[in-house]
Amino acid sequence: MWLIIMLFVSLNYANPVQHGEWDVLVKKHVSKNGMVDYQGFLKDKKQLQVYLDKLSANRPTSKWSKNEKMAFWINAYNAFTVKLILDHYPINSIKDIKKGIPFVNSVWDITFIPMGKEKIDLNYIEHSILRKEFKDPRIHAAINCASFSCPLLRNEAYYASRLDEQLNDAMRRFVNDSQRNQLDKSNIKISKIFSWFAGDFKLNGSSVVDYLNKYAKKRVQPNAKIDFLEYQWELNDVVK
Repeated sequence: MWLIIMLFVSLNYANPVQHGEWDVLVKKHVSKNGMVDYQGFLKDKKQLQVYLDKLSANRPTSKWSKNEKMAFWINAYNAFTVKLILDHYPINSIKDIKKGIPFVNSVWDITFIPMGKEKIDLNYIEHSILRKEFKDPRIHAAINCASFSCPLLRNEAYYASRLDEQLNDAMRRFVNDSQRNQLDKSNIKISKIFSWFAGDFKLNGSSVVDYLNKYAKKRVQPNAKIDFLEYQWELNDVVK
């Protein structure tokens, strides 16, 4: 009987995760401008935990498609970030969480995410999985670090079937968001994300400006002067 149960579980978990629970939660608690109702999320913390438990028990396998894997890890990053905030709420900034926690360099190095038989951190998802395996700069517009200057948290889940469309939309919205990137023909002030991860946006010999121009409504000249906006780490909370 035990072997039958384990076989059933194994077969069940072999299928890619469906992200309906997360979709319901972000539609309910994330505004169109990307601000998050963390107090509302607290009321639905049990529903969030159901989704997180499903992610933890269903790590992607080699049988999943590239888009299925990428959608899983983007949603996981965003959902576990919300979980981290809720566990310490109310706070002014995600960076406040690290205070008093020994042996970690940053809040993103806290190993609190159960994934199969191990625990991982947000940095592992971002750098060792999303950036390393998929090499898609649009990831930077899709994951949200619970801070004002981050690209907006999408108020729908990412889905494999629509992933390309969703990632293009996320990057387009980010690039043209005047609170996070200020574009002009010859003088631009852009997010430090384009500095921290400049190499990701320069794939295939292009420049950061080339990448911006793929999505920008206002075309930037190749020799434009570039400055970087100060990053605001205040919590992206609707009550702010």
